[in-house]
Amino acid sequence: MPGNIKLKRRAGVVVRILKKLLPHAKISLKFSNNWELLVAVVLSAQCTDKKVNEVTERLFKKYSSLDDYVHASQKEFEQDIRSTGFYRNKAKNILAAAKLVKEKFGGKIPRTMKEILTIPGVARKTANVVLGNAYGVIEGIAVDTHVRRLAKLMGLTSHTDPEKIEKDLMTILPKKEWFEFTYRMIDYGRKYCPARPHDHKNCPLSKIK
Repeated sequence: MPGNIKLKRRAGVVVRILKKLLPHAKISLKFSNNWELLVAVVLSAQCTDKKVNEVTERLFKKYSSLDDYVHASQKEFEQDIRSTGFYRNKAKNILAAAKLVKEKFGGKIPRTMKEILTIPGVARKTANVVLGNAYGVIEGIAVDTHVRRLAKLMGLTSHTDPEKIEKDLMTILPKKEWFEFTYRMIDYGRKYCPARPHDHKNCPLSKIK
């Protein structure tokens, strides 16, 4: 498949340049255990990591154990996370997730994609972020809004659906690059190629062939 070879070559160039530009890219959400990681990632949907970190600084002091979430009042919890947006749905999912993690998984975040996807509010993006950062388990590529936008812009996919984009990227990127690729793309989007209007021709990856 000549098209696939060309895409693999292009992906290789992207990875090489990203590594030079952003050698130390990593998750910017703050957390002190795997449960807090899951909460932070769920809160980060349609919200900046900066805002999530502001909210979780207070939240993780108020709810310091899994049991605090299990016994939390949904109405009160909604107000605690309100500024992250979509707070009713996020509160419902996080509190339901706490009960499930306690009852089904003995209070520990599961280590497999199959199990973690049974948790309320967890789709593949969240699952990939949590498994990779909690356990070093790499089963896919987390496709957030930056990855989704930039992968298309760089010609690495023609899709807009995150799961299809993930499949495309998994086909053309070596598995050893999957985990850090997400964070390099996020940092690249923030630092060099934002979604807001800008002079795209000056972005470091705008001229790749």
